[in-house]
Amino acid sequence: MPPNADAGEPTKERSTNNGARAPAVDHPPGPAPVEKDDPREGDEIKNAKRRVRRRIAVAAAAMLAVAGLVYYLHSRHFETTDDAQIDADISNIGARVSGTITRVNVVENQRVRGGEAIAEIDPTDLEVALAQAKASVAQAAAQLEAEDPGVSITQTSNAAALTNASANISSGSAALAGAERDGEQAAARLEEALANQRNADLDLRRGQQLVDKDAISRADFDRRQSAALAAAAVVAGAQKALEAARARVTQQGALMAGIRGRFTEVRKNAPREVDARRATLAYRQANLELAKAQERQAELNLEYATVRTPVAGVVARKAVAVGDAVTPGQALVAVSQANEAWVTANFRETQLRRMRPGQAATIHVDALARDFRGSVESLGGATGSRLSVLPPENATGNYVKVVQRIPVRIRLDAGQADLERLRPGMSVEPKVRVSP
Repeated sequence: MPPNADAGEPTKERSTNNGARAPAVDHPPGPAPVEKDDPREGDEIKNAKRRVRRRIAVAAAAMLAVAGLVYYLHSRHFETTDDAQIDADISNIGARVSGTITRVNVVENQRVRGGEAIAEIDPTDLEVALAQAKASVAQAAAQLEAEDPGVSITQTSNAAALTNASANISSGSAALAGAERDGEQAAARLEEALANQRNADLDLRRGQQLVDKDAISRADFDRRQSAALAAAAVVAGAQKALEAARARVTQQGALMAGIRGRFTEVRKNAPREVDARRATLAYRQANLELAKAQERQAELNLEYATVRTPVAGVVARKAVAVGDAVTPGQALVAVSQANEAWVTANFRETQLRRMRPGQAATIHVDALARDFRGSVESLGGATGSRLSVLPPENATGNYVKVVQRIPVRIRLDAGQADLERLRPGMSVEPKVRVSP
């Protein structure tokens, strides 16, 4: 047995020149001999590998260049931003009358329809106010009805007074004319009496001369003397009659002046009295209209006891509970009109060069992990910084130019699935296809 048999190594044999097999010479254990490569063969392999790697690098660079060019050409048609969110109108529904809440019909996150009742206010005080308003209407209507005939009555009375004044003027004029004629007649009678008196005086003087010469009898002289005295008495009576006639003319003239003044007064005051009556009637009519308006307001206040939402949407916040005392204008419920949502995207001002209303847009909603279709509706009227509470003052010496952002409103296309799941404030990433 070979010496290394106990070590587990097999016995090796080698062949001799004559074909006989001879035992192999034992060698100590160690690494196997390594064959050396041909230097020329190694250089060819290395060159081939270099060429392959060079070709791969060139191909990869070409692919990257093509991909970059494609991406550049593609990106020139789109503008995108991550500064965007879902927007919608949020209506703060408030109370329109004061009172105590007796019932609340909604909870937060509940969908409501337009005109749906969301709360009720105790209507007792409002019902009393309505009853008072109805009583005021009845009272104003009664006052108007009582005042209404006054205009026609005043018109009739003024017409009668004007007619009487005209008649009085006519009769006064006739009386004045009669008095003047009587005066003229009295003057004529006075003239006649004076003439008769002169004749009687002449007869008396001639009779005196004749009686002194005893040419006539004493009786004839006495007759002439009586005639002279009678003529003098007639003259005195005619003078008195003339004075009385003149006094009547003066009196009648004064009466005529009074009649004319009354006629003027009636003619001027009659329209004024009618206007005053009409003004009073208009005042009563206005009181009735005011009472009716107050009645209508009381009816509306009673209707306002039921607080209704004018819009459809989702109850975003409820700030009222049963038993709360509310006042007009106090916000009770905030309703988000999520069904009419839009996107507000704050693009950099340099991104708006080719952006126009009507361009198509794709909106990725992070919360839903899906895209929605839409289109640009309008571009904002001012930058966000200009509309802030404290706008920047660029006229100061420490001005630093900053790229501003302008809000762009994007309308969502109707009829898409999951539109009802959108909520104001959700983060979105819009991508607008712009003109090249």
